[in-house]
Amino acid sequence: MKPISVARYMEIRSAAGGVFAYDDSAMYFVSTLTGIPQVWRQQPDVPWPQQITFFADRVMGVAPSPTEPLLCVEADEGGSERAQLFLTDLEGTDPVNITDDPAHIYSLGAFSPDGKRLSYCTNRRNGRDFDLYVYDIAENKHTPVHESAYTNYASVFHPSGDQVLVARHHTNLNHDLILVDIASGETTLLTPHEGEARFEAPRFSEDGSTLYVLTDKDSEFVRLAAIDVATQVITWLTADDWGVDALSLSADKSLLAYSRNEDGASKLYVADLTKSSRETLTYVTGLPEPPAGVVASLTWNKRGRSIAITLSSPTYATEVWKLDVDARRIDRVTFASISSVPASRFVEPELVHYDSFDGLSIPAFYYRPQDTSGPYPVVVYVHGGPESQSRNSFNAIVQYFVNRGYAVFVPNVRGSDGYGRTFVHLDDVRKRMDSVADLAKCVDWLVDHGDAKRDAIAVMGGSYGGFMTLAAVTHYPELWAAGVDIVGIANLRTFIENTSPYRRHLREPEYGTIEADGEFFDAISPIHHVDRITAPMIIVHGANDPRVPVGEAEQMVAALEARNHPVEYLRFEDEGHGVVKLGNRIKAYGAIADFLDRHLK
Repeated sequence: MKPISVARYMEIRSAAGGVFAYDDSAMYFVSTLTGIPQVWRQQPDVPWPQQITFFADRVMGVAPSPTEPLLCVEADEGGSERAQLFLTDLEGTDPVNITDDPAHIYSLGAFSPDGKRLSYCTNRRNGRDFDLYVYDIAENKHTPVHESAYTNYASVFHPSGDQVLVARHHTNLNHDLILVDIASGETTLLTPHEGEARFEAPRFSEDGSTLYVLTDKDSEFVRLAAIDVATQVITWLTADDWGVDALSLSADKSLLAYSRNEDGASKLYVADLTKSSRETLTYVTGLPEPPAGVVASLTWNKRGRSIAITLSSPTYATEVWKLDVDARRIDRVTFASISSVPASRFVEPELVHYDSFDGLSIPAFYYRPQDTSGPYPVVVYVHGGPESQSRNSFNAIVQYFVNRGYAVFVPNVRGSDGYGRTFVHLDDVRKRMDSVADLAKCVDWLVDHGDAKRDAIAVMGGSYGGFMTLAAVTHYPELWAAGVDIVGIANLRTFIENTSPYRRHLREPEYGTIEADGEFFDAISPIHHVDRITAPMIIVHGANDPRVPVGEAEQMVAALEARNHPVEYLRFEDEGHGVVKLGNRIKAYGAIADFLDRHLK
């Protein structure tokens, strides 16, 4: 079977984040149909979607007013992540930049219940801390409501409209929810806890007395819970076995939908709150299951009992589906992905587990090429984060390499999310290299059980996965035939020093601090072990990266070139943390594939 070109795979479009207009007259979603994420509209009586925004750079999200024909759009420039907020009508005509401050970040919270205001947080005060504002749409007035030395994210309004919920992130895994009175600025902590706990996706009941939330307080996994707003007493609604990762309440608050992450795949549940007790949910039965994959978002319509589901599936790509609860029917709404590559060429992975150096079981997804037999050249593809997880979702890059004849192995080494509190902390600070050892041990499984060519195994990753790639080729050089680093960390010391100020204090609990751990950083950082690298390298980075500054790539490239070591470098002046634009993606992943062909085949 002849491989399909990289351009066709990078042309695979997506649709995600389906939301409904105030009157349910249309569904809005963000799609890459033009090659850059923009807002599109799908109307029930119009068979073809309509593009609504036409920004030069990506759109990051869209939210509709609950009462008015109005949309709020988040967008940045050049991958800078300094999102601005735009208001526009349902046609997308003449969007107005209501923040107009490209030097800072504006993170949308939500519209008020009456649709007259919206909440957001911004780091405009000092570039580091995020303060809460409420914007009055009619008066075009921005009012500061809460200022503090924290990373705050605006969330939903209380049903009364007088208060706004703020999510305060102490670290990526330790949060609080704070109710802020708009008039007085008075705050109420709803989530008192000791130690570390996440509190995510909060949703108020109709009267505001109960807050449904996802939390791992006193638990191994993130669970669905109900918080009594008056007493802060928590009632658990799901078991402490697998994590819950999406939550949504219907407009009339009668139905609650959530999905569970069961070993990397999603399972959807819908509960009828009118028939549920305070302690026990009663579920709607007879609902059709979405295709196998990962539920990325859930949003109910405004007047009915239907829910938009963003589903990323290895066989359906990333699309928006709609579940009608009363009709017990699920339909695919968007078809953004079908024009580039036949779905018959998509490969479902096998879920496997292998033992690491200390006996810890490491889960992984293994993709094998169609219609070919081994032994295979293999790409080991490492996720970022590190508190992230590779799941049973669609990845055009993985699918492209599989179609090109490579097996692709996607591990969730220790430190990955989705497997409980204990697992996610197994790589913290001084335990960092244990996760790299997990990565090295996958080679044994590939050779013994995966029909891999022992001398044709490459390691590839982006962001923290880029660090893992560089750490693997420096600390276990004998295992790898090639390395692919995309926006990766070469030097933990300079990364902590130079990452954006608003991110540094969130990353230090995971990586450590220069003051306490600088010598350890120097001991393990790939930049100090370049002499050990034997694998040829390709390095890709965006010049505007606010997370892992481009200097990480350039010090590694310079060190390799100084040794006359084979290295290819792609720097994109109009990209940030990753490669987003279609032309750049074609260039980058085409070059990576050619590089791998030269060194693995």
